[in-house]
Amino acid sequence: MMIAMHFSRRFLLAGAGCALLTPWAADADPNAFLDDLERRTFDFFWETTDARTGLAPDRWPTPSFASIAAVGFALTAYPIGVTRGYVSRAQARERTLTTLRFFAGLPQGPGRRGVSGYKGFYYHFLDMKEGLRFDRCELSTVDTALLLMGALHAQSFFDGDHADEARIRSLVDTLYGRVDWAWAQVRPPSISHGWLPESGFIASDWKGYNEAMMVYLLALGSPTRPVKPEAWNAWTSTYDRGSWGESYGQTLLRFPPLFGHQFTHCWVDFRGIRDAYMRDKGFDYFENSRRATYAQQAYAAANPLGWQGYSNEVWGVSASDGPADVTLPYRTTRGQVEPRRFISYAGRGMGLYDDGTLAPYAAGSSIAFAPEIVIPALQAIRARYPHTWGRYGFWDAFNPSFTDPTVKLTHGRIEAGQGWVDTDMLGIDQGPMLAMLGNHRGELVWQMMRKNAHLVRGLRRAGFTGGWLG
Repeated sequence: MMIAMHFSRRFLLAGAGCALLTPWAADADPNAFLDDLERRTFDFFWETTDARTGLAPDRWPTPSFASIAAVGFALTAYPIGVTRGYVSRAQARERTLTTLRFFAGLPQGPGRRGVSGYKGFYYHFLDMKEGLRFDRCELSTVDTALLLMGALHAQSFFDGDHADEARIRSLVDTLYGRVDWAWAQVRPPSISHGWLPESGFIASDWKGYNEAMMVYLLALGSPTRPVKPEAWNAWTSTYDRGSWGESYGQTLLRFPPLFGHQFTHCWVDFRGIRDAYMRDKGFDYFENSRRATYAQQAYAAANPLGWQGYSNEVWGVSASDGPADVTLPYRTTRGQVEPRRFISYAGRGMGLYDDGTLAPYAAGSSIAFAPEIVIPALQAIRARYPHTWGRYGFWDAFNPSFTDPTVKLTHGRIEAGQGWVDTDMLGIDQGPMLAMLGNHRGELVWQMMRKNAHLVRGLRRAGFTGGWLG
C-alpha cells in the first residue's frame, strides 16, 4: 500500500524543485513517513545512476561528474531495494554486475589523463560518460574505501548460485584485491589522504577520529596487500590529541561534522565490539556515535551563535552545500548585529564552520543511533520547512538565517519568509541516510556485512573482540 501511495504522490510534483502540494503535519504516522522517505531516497540512486555504466552523479539535478563514493552508496542501496520490494533481485543483480564490470575495466595508470585510477585506487570524481579522471581531482583513499564498502555489501548480499551472483562476488574480490594499501603508506604506518599525478602524495594522513576508520579496516582486511596491525595502533594513538573529551554534556571521541560519526557505521555494526582503545574507555563506537548525536541536539538547543531555526527539534550540522561564499551582517536571535561568513560548501560541524546551514541527512543518518530524537527532528523539519522536501526526499541543506535575495548564490534559492534552501541532492548525503534507515529498520546492511569475511578479517586484525565477532 505504501508503494502505491508513493507513486500516486509523485504525480503531485510540479517539478524537481517542488515540494508536495499536500499538507503535512509533524505528528504524522512516523512509520508512514519513514516508508516514504526510504523509498524516495532509494529512488534517488535507482533513477539518477547511469544504467549503462553504474556511475552515480555527485549531485542531482545540476549536471555533474560521477562520485565514486556515491557509487559505493548506490551499490549499498540496491540490496535494500530488493529487501523492501522496490526492485526485483534480478534487476538489482543486473545493475550491480554492470557497475562492477565497468569499474573492473576502467584504465589504471600513473598518467594525468585517460585513466580512472592507479594502484587499485580510484580518482574521487570521474566523468559521467567514460569514467575517466575528472579535471585535476585526487586519487582518494577514503572515497575508494566508500566504493569498496558498497562492493563488499553487494558481495555478501548476492550469495546465491546464479552465475551472475558468482560473477559479482568474483569481481568484488578482484577490485578489492588489487588495491595497494601499502603504497599509500608514504609516512608509515599511517595512510595518506590521497595522491595526485601532478604533485605526488597529499601531505596529510588519516589521523584523529573521523570517517576514515573504514580506510584502515579495509587496508587491514585486504586478502592480497594488507597493511600491518600497527596501522590501526597508529590511527587510534592520535585520538587523544584533540578527539577525546567533553562536548555538550557528552564524553566521547569528538568530530564536529556528524558524517564522521556515521559513514563507517553504515556498513559496520559496532554494537558490542571493541578495539583496545574503546575497551579502555568502557564503551563501543556505536555508543560514541549515539553520544555525538545527542551532543549535536544539545548544541542546537543551546544555539551559541544565535542562528535562526536551531532547537532541540531542528538540528544537524555536517558537511553539506551552503548558499554562497560571502560575509554579511547578521542579526542573531539575541538581537546583536554581527558580520557572519557564509559558505557554499564546507565540512560543517558544531562550532566549526557553522554558518546556520542545517542538513536533514545529518540528523537522519543518525537514526540507528538515537531514533527517539532523530525521527522527531526529521518530522519537524518536514513540517516547519516544507520547501526542503522534493522528489527524492530532503534537499541537501537549508539555512533559515540566510535571507538576502540580492546575493548571487552558489547553490539553491531563497524561499520567501523561510531563507535559503538547496536545489540539489548529493549522493554522499543521500547514501548514509538510506543505509542507516535500512539498519534502523531491520539491520539490512549490518546483517550482510557481519558475514563478510574481508570485513571480519579487518576487524580482527585491528584488535576488535566481543559481541557478534565472538
